[in-house]
Amino acid sequence: MAFDVDGPTGDAMLDGSLRDNLRYFTEGAYGPWRAVPRLLGLLEEYSLVATFFVPTWVVEHWPARCEAILRAGHEIAYHGHRHEVFIDCTPDQQLEIMHRSAAVFRQRLGIGPVGFRTPSGDWSLQTAALLRDFGIVYSSSMRGDDRPYFHPSSDGKPGLVEIPGRWDIDDYTALAYFEDPDFPVGLDRIPDFRAVERNWRAEFEGFHRDGLCWTTIFHPKVSAKPGRLAILRGLFEAIRAHDDVWVARCRDVAQWWLDLHGFSDEVIA
Repeated sequence: MAFDVDGPTGDAMLDGSLRDNLRYFTEGAYGPWRAVPRLLGLLEEYSLVATFFVPTWVVEHWPARCEAILRAGHEIAYHGHRHEVFIDCTPDQQLEIMHRSAAVFRQRLGIGPVGFRTPSGDWSLQTAALLRDFGIVYSSSMRGDDRPYFHPSSDGKPGLVEIPGRWDIDDYTALAYFEDPDFPVGLDRIPDFRAVERNWRAEFEGFHRDGLCWTTIFHPKVSAKPGRLAILRGLFEAIRAHDDVWVARCRDVAQWWLDLHGFSDEVIA
């Protein structure tokens, strides 16, 4: 299970309009400030662990919230600095973002993450190799399967492990609504919460039936609001109704995949 703690990062920050849009800022800030503690409490109630992908700008401004994530036994991984669009960045620019992010994680939280989720849901042809050379072990960015897989590698060593997510298990597709800037564009209503819960539970049950790897793209500022928390509660109850489900941090899934394919010497620190 995975969550993106984007905060008020993204396009409005990258193009500078965030400075003039306090509504956008406060909508995003709600995630790390108010929603993350609520979500951590619910995860603890159901004894679930997760990976949190966090832009390092958020780490700089809400370090105590990030420390709480780690204290609860969850994983924090890379998600850019200001939620950059990686496909529009040159390899040098991508590497600069990674170096800056690594410095922030080291200085503010004392950790060296091993995972990455591209902020924009896409990347350039060079990104997977760039991340691997940087020391990243896994990504949860692409959509190419419903189980982990390796990105290509030319040196005989395991390529980047991909733990694919899916757009239909992204809470933005059902629950996000922002007036200014309007996002998602054209969305004029939010579905009945019971329908959203049924959809997510059905997706989980299908993956469980076939023994697959189910990864979420949830955002605390979207799905960890008071009323919507009932959707997550229903999903967590569906997960805990099975005694044969492995709920793990993404780094643990990546290590399992490496071990399964004979790369046990590639131990994730």
